[in-house]
Amino acid sequence: MGPPHVQEVPAVTTTPQAVRRASPRTRRPATPVAPDPTAGLLPQTEPVRLLAPDGTPLPPRADLPEPPVETLREMYRRMVVGRRFDAQSTALTKQGRLAVYPSSRGQEACQVGAVLALRDDDWVFPTYRESMALTARGIDPVEVLTLLRGDWHCGYDPTVVRTAPQCTPLATQCVHAAGLAYGESYQGRDTVALAFIGDGATSEGDFHEGLNFAAVFKAPVVYFVQNNKYAISVPLSRQTAAPSLAYKGVGYGVPSEQVDGNDPVAVLAVLTRAVAHARAGHGPYLVEAHTYRMEAHTNADDATRYRDPDEVEAWRDRDPVARLEAYLRSRGELDDAAVAQIAAEAEAYAADLRERMHAQPTVDPLSLFEHVYAEPTPQLVEQREMVRAELAADAEGDA
Repeated sequence: MGPPHVQEVPAVTTTPQAVRRASPRTRRPATPVAPDPTAGLLPQTEPVRLLAPDGTPLPPRADLPEPPVETLREMYRRMVVGRRFDAQSTALTKQGRLAVYPSSRGQEACQVGAVLALRDDDWVFPTYRESMALTARGIDPVEVLTLLRGDWHCGYDPTVVRTAPQCTPLATQCVHAAGLAYGESYQGRDTVALAFIGDGATSEGDFHEGLNFAAVFKAPVVYFVQNNKYAISVPLSRQTAAPSLAYKGVGYGVPSEQVDGNDPVAVLAVLTRAVAHARAGHGPYLVEAHTYRMEAHTNADDATRYRDPDEVEAWRDRDPVARLEAYLRSRGELDDAAVAQIAAEAEAYAADLRERMHAQPTVDPLSLFEHVYAEPTPQLVEQREMVRAELAADAEGDA
């Protein structure tokens, strides 16, 4: 049997053009990797923490240098005084001296840390819960409590202390802060505005509008969300399905971070970086602090109806004041004598507040018509004159 027939295959002559057509690599250049649009915007997956709950320092971070120890000592002092102020204000509501008081006990690191991260010429936009922050900023506590006493809408001059009136409507201060910050930047000043926000306020339209405007126009504003787990009785799980509230920043192109709000060192470090970011002209920054409101929403609220006592007790072990005290003691920056001296200062502060709040204020009924309009309307003038006439008639009757 002869060999099998093998069919000859003609040789293929290839040209450079044919090679280019046949080779996918040369035919279609590699598509460049698109930049990640979320790069630099997303917060870390876990809140930043620099101190353990017992005050033990955790490994340092190069991207978040620890604040100077002198600043931390001052932070501790203001937190202790602030907590005593908060307790005294709560007592004043029970004595009928205040109509209402929203306590910020447990949130001392957030209240004081935000103030210390700012310069005196920066602006603060508080909510109704920021009384402690305002006193830490150096505002007279009687002036701070004027709103809650029912005398005026604001007891201090906002332009003098660079602090907006405490805001009761949720999230409206987000828009105000963005507008002021943009105006300052437009005029060439490096002023930063910091807006306090509660977790419930992040569900409001003004929160969206404020962040969106600030991001588009690169307004130097820091949005500081104190996530204390409840919007009155509504838990966080009913506010958002996001991993954390800090993730809301990416939708606006705003860089964000989340931090352990009961770690004073971490709060101050994160907010210092956020303020520096805004002041450098990079636009807004969103910070979410995970903290807890130890007291009821206000004295008119019964928190036992929606919170488990065991939950409250668990947060007592994360006390920010005790945490910072333990850390400073471990570094030899605080001792029994210093702690006693600061406690005595806090008691004197509370005693002075108590004495002045117990004094009955002199109220002029005609002041009711002041600051309603820049130019009083004819109707307002008529009403004012009616009251003036009634006061005059009463005075003649008493004579």
